[in-house]
Amino acid sequence: MRLIGLMGGTFDPIHFGHLRMAQELADALSADEVRFIPAAHPPLKASVTAANHRAEMVRLAIADNPKFRLDTRELERDGLSYTIDSLISLRKELGEEVALCLFMGSDAFLGLTSWQRWQSLLDYCHIVVAHRPNFSMKAENLQGPLKELWQQHAVSSCSELANKAAGGILMQAITALDISATQIRTAFKQQGSSRYLLPQNVIDYILMQRLYDTPGRKP
Repeated sequence: MRLIGLMGGTFDPIHFGHLRMAQELADALSADEVRFIPAAHPPLKASVTAANHRAEMVRLAIADNPKFRLDTRELERDGLSYTIDSLISLRKELGEEVALCLFMGSDAFLGLTSWQRWQSLLDYCHIVVAHRPNFSMKAENLQGPLKELWQQHAVSSCSELANKAAGGILMQAITALDISATQIRTAFKQQGSSRYLLPQNVIDYILMQRLYDTPGRKP
């Protein structure tokens, strides 16, 4: 069946860490496409840049990759942006003949039990956890319900995910790029350089829109 990767997040701003993770996981899974889904009103973030700007930065960043696609469904929905709602919407739209793979980092996976209706996520998708090459996720290192989830749903190979629409958890090593959106926003506020941390067309957009300027700073 077709396999579609899903990258959610605030993307404030999107950077090479996001893009390289998406590319490596897409290659490993032989994904047909990867959808980037910016959160409009993320429940776990106190303050983020306006959603239309974050979506535009994603559009600019992925414009030259035919496998990458911007999905704005969370911007078009009222209320807080919950991943489970997007998964339900995608499954209804795409049917049961598509394997949906939710991409996330190991830190996000370890915090999964704080997500809205997290117990239902695997009814609609697989979870692919990207980690550094020297990182090891073992059941004995997990706690409580997350440990049980891992024991029930872990798979050992990428090929297993293409055989069914949802329900598996895969750990996949990727190149470690230690880049954070917080680091980038701070660099802009301090008038430092963010070159080589994110695409140049995204840098140009941030500067043009003055997204991360310190309040009161003169042009």
